[in-house]
Amino acid sequence: MAPTTVTPNVGEESDPRNLGKKKHRPPKSTGTPPPNKCPSPTPATKPVTGRCEEEPEKRGGKGSFTVREMKAAAAGGEANLPLLKCTSLGTNLESLIDGSLTADLAAGSCDLASPRDSAAVVEEAWERLKKSFVYYHGRPVGTLAASDHSREALNYNMVFVRDFVPSGLACLMKTPPEPEIVKNFLLQTLHIQGWEKRVDNFYLGQGVMPASFKVIHSANPKYDTLVADFGDTAIGRVAPVDSGFWWIILLRAYTKCTGDSALVELPLVQRGMKLILNLCLADGFDTFPTLLCADGCSMIDRRMIFSSNLQLEQGIYGYPIEIQALFFFALKCARLMLKTDRRTKDLIERIDKRITALSFHVQKYYWLDFTQLNKIYRYKTEEYSHTAVNKFNVIPESIPDWVFDFMPLQGGYLIGNVSPARMDFRWFLVGNCLAILSSLVKPEQATAIMDLIEQRWEVLIGEMPLKISYPALDRHEWEVVTGCDPKNTLWSYHNGGSWPVLLWLLTAACIKTGRPQTARKAIELVEKRLAADGWPEYYDGKTGRCIESVSDGKMVELVYVHAVVHFIPVILDLKLQ
Repeated sequence: MAPTTVTPNVGEESDPRNLGKKKHRPPKSTGTPPPNKCPSPTPATKPVTGRCEEEPEKRGGKGSFTVREMKAAAAGGEANLPLLKCTSLGTNLESLIDGSLTADLAAGSCDLASPRDSAAVVEEAWERLKKSFVYYHGRPVGTLAASDHSREALNYNMVFVRDFVPSGLACLMKTPPEPEIVKNFLLQTLHIQGWEKRVDNFYLGQGVMPASFKVIHSANPKYDTLVADFGDTAIGRVAPVDSGFWWIILLRAYTKCTGDSALVELPLVQRGMKLILNLCLADGFDTFPTLLCADGCSMIDRRMIFSSNLQLEQGIYGYPIEIQALFFFALKCARLMLKTDRRTKDLIERIDKRITALSFHVQKYYWLDFTQLNKIYRYKTEEYSHTAVNKFNVIPESIPDWVFDFMPLQGGYLIGNVSPARMDFRWFLVGNCLAILSSLVKPEQATAIMDLIEQRWEVLIGEMPLKISYPALDRHEWEVVTGCDPKNTLWSYHNGGSWPVLLWLLTAACIKTGRPQTARKAIELVEKRLAADGWPEYYDGKTGRCIESVSDGKMVELVYVHAVVHFIPVILDLKLQ
């Protein structure tokens, strides 16, 4: 059985491939030998190490559903909680960093999600977060990516723009708040944005934000220096597209939480936002409102094009959903913070038009549920006219087999990538959660995404949340597509690895959709192992049981600050529920 086959089986009756056919088309076999079993996790404090792949569950086991059961659930199953109202980005962030949060926490009117374990874990998280603070000229300007001093660091001793966002949110949500480090970070990265950015003989655009920066300390703090990475030293030499978007989102969170409008009104800050937006809104040959990106330009920093049915699906290169959701989020944030005057009138008009076009495009062409899957399966090709149904000329035979098993009758999600003649049908957690938080998806689509997570809990959450992508490239695809990338082996790193650092995004999405109980369920899994395992960056295995040893090109960072700090905003968010 192929490693990428999902346990829950939709069944022959509901499979659109069998409509009008007498026989079921069996899924293709990769010829992969059975992997080794992974030992069950133990409560020991010593981290579990060693290469390990888990045995795929057999169909009909725990988590499997019959066609009759799924149809009954779709017809009149458990009622869904209503989607919380969130009409604009301002209220989105307000729901995450609400002005009443401080009063609630100070009064002790709300309990922790799990009082038995969470208090100790959060206390340790705060201690480790404090120790990770990076100082420049005596002022805190960010947090290290990891604080494991037992081995030589690669680039984990740097401050990453993306990774600092949950750290910044935690500091803003603390009682009392500690906004100084967030303000310093925003201003320091803005200063770095103005540096000359050069790769060989090519100069990057003015608006490019650094992926990360490092402080070189001297005996006298006054003589500390900074080193920044704009992609010129990154693996693969790819400029970070997401850094500027995360910076704008964090700026909005800071302004909303502190009420400090003086920072956002500074000419330097206004100019920095405009430079980022001008990069994204420049005229070109685009026929779509989505943003064209290269491989490795965001959190998934490796070539991860997915191969299935002997055809290559579009991977990170192209129009990945994570970047589109971040782009939309940043546009709505900037729209609320830009000064309205004669000089910004044209920019604001372009932002408004792009927000409208992007939301329509993503909601219509990225959305996949059982009904839409059936439509794509019946697509005709080579259509030429404005009335064409198959506008991207997607070939139905390119739909991978695993999708038909993965898609429940009730639920749906935004697929990974859409471009001419290609669709990446994989599930990406970050893009879907951000789409919920930014209101990029419709309320009913947000509810369907949460339905999918709950119905496919065993494969998307497993024993250690959360799968960053699903499914993983199998051995043959891994060899051909990634070039035998040792870090992206089966169910590891960005190839289906489990990342507890993403729990804060899932929690925020659960709260917005009125399902805090789903987040609590995931938190209970994390509490059992994360601190005891040494706060690893990610877990390996189909259900996230294992921690990879540092070998064969692997470098799983322990005491990963992003993994530590995610727990703080998660618990603080749930205290409001």
